[in-house]
Amino acid sequence: MGSVDAAKMRWYAANASYFRVATSGGELAAYLVGFRPGTGYTSPNYLWFCEHYEDFAYVDRVAVAPFARRMGLASRLYDDFAAAMPDSVDIMTCEVNVRPSNASSMHFHRRLGFEQVGSLESEDGEKEVALLLRSL
Repeated sequence: MGSVDAAKMRWYAANASYFRVATSGGELAAYLVGFRPGTGYTSPNYLWFCEHYEDFAYVDRVAVAPFARRMGLASRLYDDFAAAMPDSVDIMTCEVNVRPSNASSMHFHRRLGFEQVGSLESEDGEKEVALLLRSL
């Protein structure tokens, strides 16, 4: 799963608009962390969406343990996040690495109906993310 230390996980649990884990066989199998506008979160990707959209459900990170891949957990977490939003929230946003490429994540998000609405570069052009959006 993603390399997030315990302190950061505690911060997410205390501050995220949405924080869910999924288990399989009693083991942590997946998690999703999401935010709405108006939090103190300072991620450049999140802030880009804050500047461009009034309201949204932002997926900051989703991770699935290797043993739990292809079980539909990530899709179910995305559906649960969408269902947890008020009716006034009509878009979900996220980002996917394009440099270095994360082709499997891009394929997953395209399959869920996400479309690219922007991009951001960092680390002097060494990294780039596609900023994605889908209607709820």
